[in-house]
Amino acid sequence: MNSYTHPLSTDQATKLRGLLQDLGYDFSPKPYTLFSAQKNKLSVAVYEKGPKILLQGKGIEEFVQFELEPKILEQATLGYEEVHSPEMFEPHFGIDESGKGDFFGPLVIAGVYVDGTIARKFLDAGIQDSKRIGSDARIRALAKIIRTTPGVAIDTVAIGPERYNDLYEKFGNLNSLLGWGHARVIENLLAKKPECPRALSDKFADAKVIENALLQHGQAIKLEQRTKAESDLAVAAASILAREAFIDSLERRGKAIGAKLGRGVSAQVKETARKLVEAEGPDVLRKFAKVHFRTAHEIAPGSYAAPPPRREWRR
Repeated sequence: MNSYTHPLSTDQATKLRGLLQDLGYDFSPKPYTLFSAQKNKLSVAVYEKGPKILLQGKGIEEFVQFELEPKILEQATLGYEEVHSPEMFEPHFGIDESGKGDFFGPLVIAGVYVDGTIARKFLDAGIQDSKRIGSDARIRALAKIIRTTPGVAIDTVAIGPERYNDLYEKFGNLNSLLGWGHARVIENLLAKKPECPRALSDKFADAKVIENALLQHGQAIKLEQRTKAESDLAVAAASILAREAFIDSLERRGKAIGAKLGRGVSAQVKETARKLVEAEGPDVLRKFAKVHFRTAHEIAPGSYAAPPPRREWRR
């Protein structure tokens, strides 16, 4: 294990600082952290957001099992994943997506098949939710591990902006489009692992959205949706593959037009969109961006209508 993260309460973070001082750790300032410290080849950082602890370096397992768990967390989790989450080690597909909150770039939906052996290899390799990984290089390194793990089956569906905009207009909302994309990935994975009994994804809508989009030979699989599904190793692996495909596409399209296509919906993203429209006209946004975003209306109000007010999904 070369990295480890875990959420902390404010009281636990305070208690951990005292423990590290008692253990002789050297403290040094680090951006966005409550504190960071190092001893030998193990670094400990507690980030403000969360807060959460990040361990990196050597000796992580020993620190977690003999210091963090008994003295701070007061629970044993490391090495007990199969006790606490046995379903994570049973054969299943994990499905996740990337790009749905980004104005530029595709929507990418990925799926990964795991069984007990694959899940243990993923656990040892440090596979975790892509949102916890800040480095593109790390995303690509973990994606390579996922793809080369013996027995794994993967599938990725990348919906480029032009196709995305057409499909969004056809379906009328993002949940239906996501359900269609998830169903396609599940169908593709079933062609490789037809006996897989279950598919898991994050909860974004009524599960019937996916069920209704599945073709006939996918109707028998058990579909599960839950919040925080990315804690599952298969879903976490899918999130990494989806993120890799998204960032690769964004970089490739940006290089082709000599512009940096940023992520999210930042001021820089809006400025890039304005320059594209000034140079090519408002229709260019359909080639590079998701035009149902309010950003498209802000940049070219004469060509793109303002989106309707959001309505929360209810059971």
